[in-house]
Amino acid sequence: MTGHYLFREVQRWRDVWWVMVLVFGPAALPWWIFFMQIVRGVPVGNNPGSDLLVVLIWIIFGIGFPAFFLWLHMVVEIVPEAVIVRYWPFINRRIAINQIMRVEARIYRPLADFGGWGIRGWNGRVAYNVSGETGVEITLRDGRLVLIGTQKAAELAGAIYKIWSNPRNL
Repeated sequence: MTGHYLFREVQRWRDVWWVMVLVFGPAALPWWIFFMQIVRGVPVGNNPGSDLLVVLIWIIFGIGFPAFFLWLHMVVEIVPEAVIVRYWPFINRRIAINQIMRVEARIYRPLADFGGWGIRGWNGRVAYNVSGETGVEITLRDGRLVLIGTQKAAELAGAIYKIWSNPRNL
């Protein structure tokens, strides 16, 4: 892959404060149970789980789940021949410029339009977003719509339009 980007943006879930509250808030419970039962030796609850179960739950929900959200991110790159969206570790989508019919920077409603943030789609529409309400909507030649959430909608739309409208001059 080329290192010549006309545009590149990395968006991380860890930059969205309310997501981190939703992730780390519940993760505090396995930490507390681990501390009480494993470190202090005081069983937690009326019917406490085994120490092995407590350690497993702590590793998965106290460490693994928060670490995953700290690592999860979306990268949008515009290269001379394509729009690339990578939503680590789930999606690696490349939209060739010859598949693009229309490009529009727009404001959208993530909850109402797509059911929230993340990777969302149905009925020929897909959205890749992390936060916010601004994005760039790409209409493909087959009629499908791709919305890319971004904090830099005008800049992203301009870069896509540049490769789409005049690919030979890049």
